[in-house]
Amino acid sequence: TSESEEEEEEWEPKSNIARRPRLPKKTEAKTKKAAAPHSTVARKMVKKVAIKEEMDVSLPIAPVEENKMQLLKPKEEDAGTKPKSLNRKPEVPKKMGINSFQGKNQHSLVSDEKPSTSVPVVKQEKCEEEFAFDEPPSKKIKLNVCPEGKPVKSLGGNKIKEEYEMNWDIVQALSEITNVEPWVCANLIRLFQEENTIPFIARYRKELINNLEADALREVQQTLEELRTVAKKTHTMIQKLKKEGKLSSCLLKGLLNCRTLEELDHVSAPYKTGSKGTKAQRAKQLGLEPAALSLLQNPMELNLFSYIRPNTKGLANIQEVEAGVQHILADIFAKDKDTLDFIRKLCQQRYISIQSTLAKVSSKNGNEKDIDKFQLYHEFSCNIKNIQHHQILAINRGENLKILTVKVNIPDGVKNEFCWWCVNERWRPKQFLKPEFMRILRSSVEDAYKRLIYPLLCREFRSKLTSDAEKESVMMFGRNLRQLLLTSPVRGRALMGVDPGYKHGCKLAIISPTSQILHTDVVYLHSGQGFREAEKIKKLLLQYSCSTVVIGNGTACRETEAYFADLIMKKYFAPLDVVY
Repeated sequence: TSESEEEEEEWEPKSNIARRPRLPKKTEAKTKKAAAPHSTVARKMVKKVAIKEEMDVSLPIAPVEENKMQLLKPKEEDAGTKPKSLNRKPEVPKKMGINSFQGKNQHSLVSDEKPSTSVPVVKQEKCEEEFAFDEPPSKKIKLNVCPEGKPVKSLGGNKIKEEYEMNWDIVQALSEITNVEPWVCANLIRLFQEENTIPFIARYRKELINNLEADALREVQQTLEELRTVAKKTHTMIQKLKKEGKLSSCLLKGLLNCRTLEELDHVSAPYKTGSKGTKAQRAKQLGLEPAALSLLQNPMELNLFSYIRPNTKGLANIQEVEAGVQHILADIFAKDKDTLDFIRKLCQQRYISIQSTLAKVSSKNGNEKDIDKFQLYHEFSCNIKNIQHHQILAINRGENLKILTVKVNIPDGVKNEFCWWCVNERWRPKQFLKPEFMRILRSSVEDAYKRLIYPLLCREFRSKLTSDAEKESVMMFGRNLRQLLLTSPVRGRALMGVDPGYKHGCKLAIISPTSQILHTDVVYLHSGQGFREAEKIKKLLLQYSCSTVVIGNGTACRETEAYFADLIMKKYFAPLDVVY
């Protein structure tokens, strides 16, 4: 015993060092030790095996908690022990206070511990290798999810929940307006919601946006903001009309179908406070709405003479009653989505021109100088598909100065075809119409076109032309500025550009006096190979007779400047007179 005690004391410091990673579990160990019952010699032998095997796992670096647990379980089974074998395990690292339990179990402990010293030393490396080996796969998996350059179609489906719900899907609407695929639009909406900036998205999220340019992203963002503005204003209008008690199911549907501010204005204009109400609204107040609906759905039972009230303005005679019904019908036609879609489609197929003429007022008392400025547009007409952006902006300026009057011309053929389609297809009555009712229906369609639909179309065309022209003018400014910034700073010379760097070397590019790329290369000036690389640089400069070196600023620019200054000072590049 005395010999084994001495050996144990010699060995103890090593155990302290070797087992340091296990120290935090001190308290756990105490409780488990207390729970262990007195056991027979046979059981101690079994535990000895368990301890030896488990020692392999007790030493790896702390973070591998899960692996440790996975490794522990099978070993317990192999040893054929009950979970109690775990209770004994923590005693091995707990040998710092070894004198405290040198009683009954002293001999068994000494015999247990002594051979186990060799175990961790052998196996520790293997465990560390396993631990180091564990990390790269997780990175590989991460890369496989979004391989660079390949489009990742979805961050979570094309359905996106917006703050303000409309009858149209924002992803679909955005895709139609900007001509970008729906899945890209869905990804962009999410990326913008996460407050990612356009430069970041264009640079680091290429696979999610199908490699779109920053300009295209900006356009999508602008369109998205416009659509959200429309949705927000629509919901504000709905709340307002609900409070005033003016909201009907038909109006609600019309408002939720709006995609542009022009459409919203068109639908909501009659209900704005301050307006004395439209002709249709005044007719509805007189109680003529049932008559108008009856004319479309059940004309056989309709008798307009029953609505005459001699003492009431607007119902005094049959002509006034007919006019009221006509106004209500015109209002219904002008706010119908299918009708508006049909007329828009029709306009796309026809020749629609924009006209500008000199305003009568300005010709009398206008400033001669200003009037002469717009001489080109005094008698101007052009197809809206072919008109130039700068012409639109000039016409708008002239109109704002009250020098020009502007008009959109829609041919009569559009009106005739539209009226025929409305009467014979879209609003064809359910039953046979008497001639006088047919006359009311036709005049209602014409009134709807002339008084409500034509002004709406003119506003839409003008606003689209203006917004396109403004976008183009900004892009033109950008293109001109780009040319200006790319103008050669040194004319008529071949240049060598150097992009400095340490680890990845300095990139070289030689361009001709007309900015053609002649040669590109990489030299390592700051990694002890400076002298050998100087030969290469001299050869290139002589080959392309280039005597001007342009050094970029950034990492290693000062060192690169010093390097070239030193070579020039030593006249290394002779016969060339090199400057930088």
